[in-house]
Amino acid sequence: MNVMGIIFTNDGNVGELTNKRTMASLPFGGRYRQVDFGLSNLAFAGVRHVGIIARYSYQSLMNHIGDGEEWGLELGEGGLEFLTPYASSVNHSYRGKLESLSSNMDFLEYCDDDYVIMIDSTVLSNIDLNKVVADHIASGKDITVVTAKGICNGKKLMDFALKLDKNGQVEDMVCDYAAPAEYQASMDIFVMSRQVLIREVKTLVAKNWFHMDRDLCMGGWRSGKVTVNAYQFDGIAMFNESVQEYFEHSLSLVDKKVREGLFGGAHPIYTKVRDRVPTYYGENCDIENVVAADGCMLDGTVKNSVLFRQVTISEGSKVENCVIMNDGIIGTGCELKNVILDKNVTVTPGTKLFGTKANPIVIKRGEIV
Repeated sequence: MNVMGIIFTNDGNVGELTNKRTMASLPFGGRYRQVDFGLSNLAFAGVRHVGIIARYSYQSLMNHIGDGEEWGLELGEGGLEFLTPYASSVNHSYRGKLESLSSNMDFLEYCDDDYVIMIDSTVLSNIDLNKVVADHIASGKDITVVTAKGICNGKKLMDFALKLDKNGQVEDMVCDYAAPAEYQASMDIFVMSRQVLIREVKTLVAKNWFHMDRDLCMGGWRSGKVTVNAYQFDGIAMFNESVQEYFEHSLSLVDKKVREGLFGGAHPIYTKVRDRVPTYYGENCDIENVVAADGCMLDGTVKNSVLFRQVTISEGSKVENCVIMNDGIIGTGCELKNVILDKNVTVTPGTKLFGTKANPIVIKRGEIV
C-alpha cells in the first residue's frame, strides 16, 4: 500500500506572528516549527512522497525544512516537493484547499500512490497515521476525517465539526459554527483514495466549489454523493487558531503530562538540528516551571514560560507567563508578564510589559522595546 502526503502551510492566521511567515513555519515549543508535527507524523507512517503547498512567505519554511533529512525525506522528485504558489481566480485570491489541489494536479496525477493524507499546519498532534489509514480502508468510505473531542464548547467558532452517533457514524456536520460540546472538531487531517480525490477536485472546482470542509465533505455527504468516516483521536490536539490559543498551548508545555503527550506520544517529533552550547543558569537565577532550549543565558527570574534558543535574561529581570523566541534579549531590571516576543527582540533595561492571559502582548520580530 502506497500513501502520499500533502501539507497545507498557509491556512491560518495568528496576527503579527504570521504576518511574514506561514503557519507551518511558526515557532512552537522552544525549538520546533508547527510543520514539524505534520512531517513527523507522515514520516513515522512511512510516507516518503510529500508535497508542501505554500502560497506566500515560504522562504523561512524552506530554510527550515532544507532537504528533509531530519524527517527521512529526500528533496526532489518522488520524495519531498515544494509546490509553487498559485492563484487561479480572476483577482488572484485564494479560495480554498480544493483550488490549491486543482492548481497542483500534476503532483496528484503523475504518481502511483493509492491513498492521500492531507494535513493542515494549524492543528498540532502526535498521531499514528498508519491507524488512520487502516481505519479508512476498513470503513469503505470515500473520506476519513480525523476528529477530536473536548474542543467544541458552543462558544468557539469551528471551521468544521461532526456529530457522531453511538456507533461512531456521522450523524451531522457543521461549518463555521460554534458547535456545542456533543460535536467533535475536525483536526484538518483527511484521508482519501488518490483517484477519488482527483475525481472530486475536478468535479467541484469546475462548479466553482473550492472548500474541502464545506463543499467536499459536508456538501458531498448531505447530497449523498460521498460517504464520510470519522476517526476519533484521543490524544492531545492543539488548535492554534488565534494568538490566545497559541499562547495558552505554548504555556501548557510547562506541564510534564502535556509535554509527554505531545512530544512522547506515538513517535518522536523531529526538527531541524541546530547545535548550541548548553543553557547557562546563573548563580542568582530563579527558574520555576520553564521550558528552556539550548544556548540560553539565564541570570534573572523566570516562571511558567517557554524560552527558545539563545535567549538572554539579564540579572534583576522578572519574566512570568511569557513565550520568548530565538535570540531574545531581556535587559537588566525588566518585568514581563503575559508577553510573546518574536525572534530577535531586544527589551531595553528597565522596561515593563504587562499583558493578560486572554490578551498577551505580542512584540514583532526584530523590534527594540
